[in-house]
Amino acid sequence: MAVSPRPYHHGNLRTALLEAAERALARGGVQELSLRELAREIGVSHAAPRRHFPGKQALLDALAQDGFERLGDELAAAVAEAAPEFREQLKALARAYVRFATEHAALLELMYAGKHRPGADRVREAADRAFAGPLAVMEAGHRAGEVAADFRRAGLIAWAAFHGLASMANGGLLDDAPLDPLVDDAVEQLIDGLRPR
Repeated sequence: MAVSPRPYHHGNLRTALLEAAERALARGGVQELSLRELAREIGVSHAAPRRHFPGKQALLDALAQDGFERLGDELAAAVAEAAPEFREQLKALARAYVRFATEHAALLELMYAGKHRPGADRVREAADRAFAGPLAVMEAGHRAGEVAADFRRAGLIAWAAFHGLASMANGGLLDDAPLDPLVDDAVEQLIDGLRPR
């Protein structure tokens, strides 16, 4: 009996490839990603992925762009659901970011590396869109007298603290301490430091 070749078409090949690529990234890093292996995993011909991604770098860029879009959606949803006060908005942003960063650690590393690669304009634009909401929250905090005049710098410092907490959690340095209370404590201490003097 002849074995039929793998199908070329897939219901939503691009999405399936991105999902499989994120799983492979989490398992073994960028070096584990192979278009051929991803095609095998999702059950299409080895040539099928090239319809959407001419090479591995195109796939990595698309994965980073998709990651920033998802992060931006999660941050925007967190702000929309939070109370309007600056403190609550910042807590919601911090929790959403730390949650994303701990659930998608390998993806986040790829995202940050990808946005600085020459020619990765779409990745950079997606990153700018993702962080526009948090920047707007910092600007609103400045207008409300909660944040010093250089709200962009204040936002960078706050984000470094949130990213640091996520990195520590990912590295197993927090002894399985619940993250939300730590994030809330960080926000409270940051707000005291961010106020104009």
